[in-house]
Amino acid sequence: MKQLLQGNEAVVRGLYEAGVTVVSSYPGTPSTEITENAAKYEELYCEWAPNEKVAAEVAAGASFGGARSFCGMKHVGLNVAADPVFTMSYIGVNGGMVIGVADDPGMHSSQNEQDSRNYAKAAKLPMLEPADSAECRDFTKAAYALSEEYDTPVILRLTTRIAHSRSIVELGEREARENAPYVKNPAKNVMLPAFARPKHIAVEARTEKLTALAETDTFNHIEDNGSKIGVIAAGTVYQYAKEALGDSVSYLKLGLIWPLPVKLIQKFASLVDTLYVIEELDSFIETHCRSIGVSVIGKDLFPRCGEFSQKTIRSLIQKETVPSVQLTESLPARPPVMCCGCPHRGVFYALKRLKVYVSGDIGCYTLGASAPLSAMDTCVCMGASVSALHGYNKACGAGDRAVAVIGDSTFIHSGITGLIDVAYNQSNSVVIILDNSITGMTGHQQNPTTGYNIKGDPAPYVNLEALCKAVGIQRVRVCDPYDLPAMTAAIQEELAADAPSVIISRRPCALLKNVRHAPALTVQPDACVGCKACLSIGCPAISIKDGKAVIDRTQCVGCGVCTSLCRKGAIQ
Repeated sequence: MKQLLQGNEAVVRGLYEAGVTVVSSYPGTPSTEITENAAKYEELYCEWAPNEKVAAEVAAGASFGGARSFCGMKHVGLNVAADPVFTMSYIGVNGGMVIGVADDPGMHSSQNEQDSRNYAKAAKLPMLEPADSAECRDFTKAAYALSEEYDTPVILRLTTRIAHSRSIVELGEREARENAPYVKNPAKNVMLPAFARPKHIAVEARTEKLTALAETDTFNHIEDNGSKIGVIAAGTVYQYAKEALGDSVSYLKLGLIWPLPVKLIQKFASLVDTLYVIEELDSFIETHCRSIGVSVIGKDLFPRCGEFSQKTIRSLIQKETVPSVQLTESLPARPPVMCCGCPHRGVFYALKRLKVYVSGDIGCYTLGASAPLSAMDTCVCMGASVSALHGYNKACGAGDRAVAVIGDSTFIHSGITGLIDVAYNQSNSVVIILDNSITGMTGHQQNPTTGYNIKGDPAPYVNLEALCKAVGIQRVRVCDPYDLPAMTAAIQEELAADAPSVIISRRPCALLKNVRHAPALTVQPDACVGCKACLSIGCPAISIKDGKAVIDRTQCVGCGVCTSLCRKGAIQ
């Protein structure tokens, strides 16, 4: 049976057919759909973990117990999971363990363009990179065989295009397997220095064996088209090259991206006169080629930044101007904005009016940095807002004019430890937890504060008020962000207080299916003076027509935040 599957869906099919038992992940585009789709299989235990480190440790624990396990994340999530991942490289596995990582060249939904191939090399872990949905399924299954044969976790690397594009996949049956028996073995599983030293030697020997595998056609192969021009590529870039150049060049298609072959590359180089290495982001393959004495054309021609395309490759190699469709009219820019009725909008409007320094974080609310709100000063990584605010206040003594904002899911992910630091080391810091009852930006996943698990079943939930008090914050209050005067007053009061505090801005995401909206608001034209004060809130439903404010009834959800901005009472 064949199906047209998204790359992420095909990975899930590979998990199912490989007999995987445990899947633990944290949502992050472009990897989110892997775990969402895995949860549809009753044979797979699936969960959203609080963060990627926990997910990797859950997968490790399942592997210790003899089960095949998986943890999924986006590229920046691998930073969070790196601690257990590096040590699991030494420990190895009992049941097979695969770490799915989705990179985001072009930064479609990410704060950096990290190249996860460097992690495979640094952690000395084998990495597979599929080039279409069929390989997503096949490589996922193969990763478990590799994992158990070579006693190692395996990284499966996807990129945005492979994760979200679709191609035909041949479906198979689920492998019937029992958990491998657990045998107590501290020398293997307890990484004390005395046990870890010989394990490092074993890891280096394992890499040599995997390098020998890379020389075979199991994952890597030459496509000799009789051309004197050769291309080395992997993953989505291989597909771009095939579409752009066709059979006019020969290819070395790499699927085992670490460790890389030596003899196979040298053999391919001997077949051609000119050899290109085409890869997105870092010169990973290129550096390896040069280190083994193979001369290639790489980043001296191809860009180091951004996502490639067929047009990019063809124009650079064949020096052709590739025609493209040009619009005769210029279109206005449409930057992403917070949705109509977004509960975060009122918070950022209040912060802008109060002219405070805002230490920001990762989520829908990062859009608060954009005009017209422009109410965010910094944003580093998940959970950094709280810790960075503490450092800012310790350095500048500016606690009366600075706050941190962080979402409920992000707070659980990595904001709690920052708040503990605030309480323990006593900075006069105001932390605003934007509790919209869901993990918003990645597509409405449940989290430990919502009261539901990945399948939507009731689950224990974290009481944010009790948690904040438990870590030492005495001043904790809850506000409705739709009540703009009350939210503004709360921020002013907590900024003036001589103690650390937490404001929980609580209102469900306007896009949740169970949210019932009020009727749309209207503007009374006779009362409107065209002052445009209502535009300062940045709501997409409000515009100006013929000098008067207009509210689009198809977008407005009746949140009422804009009514407090209109001094003439024109919005009703």
